[in-house]
Amino acid sequence: MSRITPFASPLLLGFDAMEKTLERLVKANDGYPPYNIERVFPDSSGAPDRLRITIAVAGFSRDELDITVEENQLVIRGRQAEQPERDYLYRGIAARQFQRMFVLADGMQVNGAALKNGLLSVDLVRPEPARMVRKINISLPE
Repeated sequence: MSRITPFASPLLLGFDAMEKTLERLVKANDGYPPYNIERVFPDSSGAPDRLRITIAVAGFSRDELDITVEENQLVIRGRQAEQPERDYLYRGIAARQFQRMFVLADGMQVNGAALKNGLLSVDLVRPEPARMVRKINISLPE
C-alpha cells in the first residue's frame, strides 16, 4: 500500500526537500527537552512580529549549548560533560544530551538568544517580504 504525502499534488512543484525535512523532524524530536513557542507582539515602533522559542535547559551552562542555523533549520544542541570526580549515592538527574530542530520558513532570521534561570530563549523575526511581481514574456516562433 503506497503512502500519500501532503506534497503529492502535481500543483506543488519543488517541495521534495521540504518533505524530506519534515520526515526527518518527525523522527528526530523525542519530546526532550520541553519547549514553548510564543508570538511576541510588536511594539508601537512598527517592528514585525517576532517568535520566541523557550527551551527548558536546567543544568546546562552557556558553554554546553550550541545554536546553529543550517540551511532553513534551526538546530539547538546541548551536551553536558560527565564529571567523573563525583560519587553519587543516587542519581536522578541525568547528564542527557539533546538536539532539537525547528524548520524555518524562507526569510525567517534568528534575532538572538538568551539563557536565564534555566530557560534558553531564541528570538526569531520575519521581516515583511517585498512584494515582487515579474512579467514573463511569451516568445513566438519565427
